[in-house]
Amino acid sequence: MTGHDHTPAPGTAGPPTALVARRAPATARAAVLFLHGGAADGRTRSRPWHLAAVRMRPFTAAVSAALSDDGVFLGEVRYRVRGWNGEDADPLRDARRALDELSGLVGDVPVVLVGHSMGGRAALRAAAAPQVRAVLALAPWCPDGEPVTQLRGKDVFVLHGDRDRTTDPHASVAYVRRAREAGARAGVVLVKNGDHAMLRRGGSWHRTAGSAVAALLSPGAPAPDLLATAFAATGPGVL
Repeated sequence: MTGHDHTPAPGTAGPPTALVARRAPATARAAVLFLHGGAADGRTRSRPWHLAAVRMRPFTAAVSAALSDDGVFLGEVRYRVRGWNGEDADPLRDARRALDELSGLVGDVPVVLVGHSMGGRAALRAAAAPQVRAVLALAPWCPDGEPVTQLRGKDVFVLHGDRDRTTDPHASVAYVRRAREAGARAGVVLVKNGDHAMLRRGGSWHRTAGSAVAALLSPGAPAPDLLATAFAATGPGVL
């Protein structure tokens, strides 16, 4: 989540689809959708070469490498505009469109959402969809009063850099606490010396995301120590 961008978008139609496939097996047993960051406000057209979108590519690669088979669909949510835009919640609307399109492509399969910053906020909101099993939120934007009731019965894992100056790691800790109270299995880990762009200790971010998503897709399998500890701990873990 970055600052403010009030330049009007050149047109209102947006992209024809909200879902971009990055790996599409002939038969999918599950799916992972990635949601990149954006701005608090902004109606300029979102483009795949913007830095927020490019930053998610190593996470897509890490998740792909961590999966034990090729039966998992990997895709990205394509936003129409760059901002959240208040009550419009534009990226949330795009995430819901992408989930509908995904169901049309692969049927009713369990989904894990991976979102960074503004995309983390959208992923956590979009978890209300019945096919969403879990959310991995990376440095999410969790303002006061953000709803959590939609997370009941879901798995929520949050990674947040302890030196983030764009979104508040303490707000993520508070959000996870409220999500647990609402009935989610939730945990948060603070990345020591981690920044909002996830560039410091980038390898740790990527590896942890990959192993976490693989575990979230297989709820019956043993979870990695970091994930299991985060779900069991009363406070934030440290990476």
